[in-house]
Amino acid sequence: MDVQAGHYLPYRSSQLHYYAWGNGPRILFAFHGYGETGASFAFIGEALGALDPGWTVIAIDLPFHGRTEWKEGLSFTPEQLYAIMQAIAGHRAANEPGLPANALVHAQPSPPWRLLGYSMGGRVALQLLGGHPRSVDRLVLLAPDGMKVNIWYRIATRTAAGNRLFRWTMRRPGWLFLLLRFCNALRLVNPSIYKFAVHYIDDRRVRRDLYIRWTAMRRFQPNLATIAAIIRQRNLRVSLVYGRHDRIIRWETAERFRNRGIAGQCQLILLDAGHQLLRPAFLPDILPLLAD
Repeated sequence: MDVQAGHYLPYRSSQLHYYAWGNGPRILFAFHGYGETGASFAFIGEALGALDPGWTVIAIDLPFHGRTEWKEGLSFTPEQLYAIMQAIAGHRAANEPGLPANALVHAQPSPPWRLLGYSMGGRVALQLLGGHPRSVDRLVLLAPDGMKVNIWYRIATRTAAGNRLFRWTMRRPGWLFLLLRFCNALRLVNPSIYKFAVHYIDDRRVRRDLYIRWTAMRRFQPNLATIAAIIRQRNLRVSLVYGRHDRIIRWETAERFRNRGIAGQCQLILLDAGHQLLRPAFLPDILPLLAD
């Protein structure tokens, strides 16, 4: 990956890091998955620029990920993200190589953007569409989170008691280990989900990051009914790409979403894959969805 793709944006007390490929007037914002960074989209950014120089691909390292230094507490809101996107897009459109500290004050509104989201980034993209429908002209989601209400995530991050229990459990996870092992022994949980969960609670640093990241991103809870209505009203094109063998986020959630009266606008694509779809091998499947 070209090291020149990395840039910083001053924001309040923080430093937002993002990657950019290309210099075209059309902008694609890409949002990465949990524990990943904007660099995950390097192969897409480079390929899209080679295919059509009219594009710029921008991938932000979300708070507590990558090189972003987030110092605004355990809160990151959709409106903060939207302001950051406006600043980046506005100054890149003006061909300014650097972003001044007051970039957010002087940034001008940009034309509609195309959004690409993978896993957790899919939830981010859905939230942005719900809040700013006229700023989005196409949505491409890869194994997106947010396609169904996760009641446990909501309790753990959006209620005071649930968040205290979540924080306590991440510090003292013994009881959770026992519960997971019990459920696994009785085959009450999918083996893939069991391994995934154990990975995220078996290491102190990983548990700490999980608590911080989940809590910080708690404001990104898309309202699917509102989003479906927006898609119908604007006749917005949406592509939903899933791994046929994904045990983390099942493709059946996409079918339920399409059944909200938007099957004509929502294209469902199943790949012979698991959850990890950000691989060069899948570029021939993903690239046409972004460039057409």
